[in-house]
Amino acid sequence: MTVTLPPRLRSGAGSDGVAERAPRPRRSPERIAAVLTLVALVVVSIGALVEIDISVPRMIQSLSNAERFFVRVGAITFPDAPELLALTALTLGLVLTGTLLAAVLSVPLAYLAASNTTPGNGWRAAARFLGVLARAVPDVVLAMAFVLLFSLGSLPGILAIGLHSVGMISKLFADAIEQIDEGPRLAIRAAGGSKLQEFTSGVLPQVLPSWVATVLHRNDINLRGSVILGYVGVAGLGLEMSYAFKSLQYGRGIGIAIVIFALCVAMEIVSSSVRTAMLGKGAPSSGPVDAMMRRLRRREPAAPSAPLAAATPEAALRRPWTPARLRTAIAGIVAVAAVIGGVVVSDITWSDFATFWARIPAVAVQFWPPSFGSYDTAQMVEAMRETIAIALAATLLTLLASIVIGSLAARNVAPNPTARGGFRLLLVAVRGVPELILAIVLIVISGLGTQAGTIALAVGGIGLLGKLIADSLEEVDAGPERALTAAGATRFQVYAGSTLPQGARAMLGHTFYLLDTNIRAATLLGIVGGGGIGYYLLNAAQGSNYGTVTAIVLMILVTVLLVEGLAMWLRRVFR
Repeated sequence: MTVTLPPRLRSGAGSDGVAERAPRPRRSPERIAAVLTLVALVVVSIGALVEIDISVPRMIQSLSNAERFFVRVGAITFPDAPELLALTALTLGLVLTGTLLAAVLSVPLAYLAASNTTPGNGWRAAARFLGVLARAVPDVVLAMAFVLLFSLGSLPGILAIGLHSVGMISKLFADAIEQIDEGPRLAIRAAGGSKLQEFTSGVLPQVLPSWVATVLHRNDINLRGSVILGYVGVAGLGLEMSYAFKSLQYGRGIGIAIVIFALCVAMEIVSSSVRTAMLGKGAPSSGPVDAMMRRLRRREPAAPSAPLAAATPEAALRRPWTPARLRTAIAGIVAVAAVIGGVVVSDITWSDFATFWARIPAVAVQFWPPSFGSYDTAQMVEAMRETIAIALAATLLTLLASIVIGSLAARNVAPNPTARGGFRLLLVAVRGVPELILAIVLIVISGLGTQAGTIALAVGGIGLLGKLIADSLEEVDAGPERALTAAGATRFQVYAGSTLPQGARAMLGHTFYLLDTNIRAATLLGIVGGGGIGYYLLNAAQGSNYGTVTAIVLMILVTVLLVEGLAMWLRRVFR
C-alpha cells in the first residue's frame, strides 16, 4: 500500500508547516498598553528611589545620632500601672468600636457596589466613589473635623476610624460578593424569595468567612493607625506618646511606643486565633497560632453518628452541638463581649450626638472653600509629587522584599515547616511595628526627610504585602505544581514555572492596594518629618487653616482616584 504525502511533508518541512499553520495568540492593543504601563510604573519607581537617594553607608555613619539621642533619653519609663491599664483599655476600646462601626456601614455599601447585587450601574458607581472617598480622606483629617464638632475624648477617634475604614472594608466586602457562586441566590429568587432573603440566605453564608477575616485584618491596621490620631487630640496611648515626645520626655515616649508594639503583636495573634476558631478548616492559615489550632482540632475525637433509624424530622431540624459549633459559639460570645466592653471603656459622651448639629455650619465654613493660603501652588504640587515618589519607592522596595519573604512563608514553597513558621512569625512581628514609630526612630538616626519616610513605609509594608503574597501562593492550583514535580523539576523550577505565574495576578492586585495605602501613609508620615505633603497638612491644622487642609485632601483624593482607576483597568485587562 502506497501512502502519498502532501508536498509540504515530502519536502521535509513537515514540522515547520505545522508550526506555520498553528494559530498564534493575538495581542490586543489594550493588553500591550497595560504591559507598557506596568513597565513605566516600574521605571518611575526606580527613578523615585534614585531621587530619594537611600544610602546605607550614610545611615551607618549617622548611628552616632542615635547614640547621642539614647544618651539624652536615659532610662525608659512607663506610666503607672493603673494609668497604663486605663490608657490601654481606652485605646483598644475605641479601635474595636470604630472597626465595628465600619463593618456595619460597609454592608449596605458593599451590596450596592457589587456588580451582581447592585440595583443599577448608577448605584454601583456612587457606592464605589463613596468607598474611594472614605479611603482617600486620611483618618487624621476626619479626627480634626470631629474634634471641632465633638468634645475631646474617644468619640472623634471612633468616628474617624470607623468612617475611614469603610473605604477598605466595603471594597473587600464587594469583591467577595462578586466572587460568590450565583446558584444559591438564583435558586432563592426562582422560588419567589425577596431581595433580603437572597442576601441573607444566598449571599451572606458564602461571604461571611471572608468578611470576618477582613474585619479582623482591618482591626489590626486600625490599632497601628490609632497612634497618629493622638497627634490631633484623640485620647489613648497615641495622645500620651505625643505629649511625651513634645515635652522632650523621650524615655516615657519610648516606653509607651514599646507598649503599643506589644499590643499590636498581641492583637495580631489574637486575630489569628479568632479567625481559626470561627472559620474552622476553611480559614486561611496565617501563622503558628493557626497551626496550633489545627493540631488541637485533629486531636479531637470524631463525633459519633446517630443511627439512621433514629433520625426524625424534629431531630433533623436540631443542629447538633459538635466541637466545631461549640468553638464557633464561644468565639462569637467572646467577640460580642469584647465589642460591648470596648463601647463601655470608650466612655462615649452620647449627649454630643444631640448637640453637634448646631456646630456643623460653623465648622463647614472653616473647611470651605479650599485654598493653599500662604503657600505657593507650585510648592504644594511639588510636595504632593514628593509624597507620590515616597509611596512609589517604598512600594518597589516592599515588593522586592515581600516576594522573597512571602514566598518562603507559603506552605507550598517553604523548604520545611520550620522555615515557613519562622517567616510567618517574622511577618507578624513586622506588622506589629506602627509605621509612625518606625519613622520616628529612623528620623532620629538619619534626620528629617524623605529617606526616613520611605524606609519606614517599605519595612512596614513587608508585613502586609508579604502575608498577602504568602496566602495567594498557598491558594494556587496544585495540579501544575505536581505535574512539574513528577517530571523531575527542581523546587525552584516548580516555583518559577507554576507557583509564581499562577499567583502573579493576585500579587499585582495586592501591590496596587499597597501603593494606594502607601500614598495615604506617606501623607501621615510627613506629619512627623517624613517628607511630603504631610508637613503642610500638620502646619495647616495646627494653624487652624482648614481651607488649606481641604485643598490638600482634594489633592490626595485625585491621586487615590487615579491609582484606583489604574488598578481596576489593569485587573480587568489581565483577568
